Amino acid sequence: MFDKLVLASNNAGKLREFGALLAPLGIQVIAQRELNVPECDEPHCTFLENALEKARHASRLTGLPALADDSGLCVEALGGMPGVLSARFSGEPKSDARNNALLVERLQGVANRRCWYTCVLVLVRHAEDPQPLVAEGVWYGEVCDTPAGEGGFGYDPLIWMASYGCTVAQMPAEEKNRVSHRGLAMQQLMQKLQAQA
Repeated sequence: MFDKLVLASNNAGKLREFGALLAPLGIQVIAQRELNVPECDEPHCTFLENALEKARHASRLTGLPALADDSGLCVEALGGMPGVLSARFSGEPKSDARNNALLVERLQGVANRRCWYTCVLVLVRHAEDPQPLVAEGVWYGEVCDTPAGEGGFGYDPLIWMASYGCTVAQMPAEEKNRVSHRGLAMQQLMQKLQAQA
């Protein structure tokens, strides 16, 4: 096992979530920006390929184990979009507000609001790791038209979780960390790490 890793992301929300999830295992999470790692291109059309590319990139430049996630929102009525383009759905520069507005616009008059968050995690022990640890979590909900809640980030204010009676942005952070796509993927990853310890 190791006591620190680089998170191949500059997303402050992800850094908070991963830091909280890995703290009980005694693993310190360092953001790649703190180690002067530039953002990696995400040229692929799948979450898995992008996560692997980001993890290898961060590990190669730091010499540390690296954890990357590629995650996003898939909307059934949009053929799985925005998918891997979730952060840049409305173009550059990235903007949660513009992304959310575009999603609502694209779903005007559409009855099917089914969606799911997907998270694929890839952990490499070193840049050339031939057997990366891979975990995936999926979390189902529905897109609503009116944002609600101050928590979370990204599309969270628009994603209604019927089983909780609120949007993701209205959920307590600890609960979201436990049941979200990222939380589910992390639980799976932790099981794999512990099996190899």
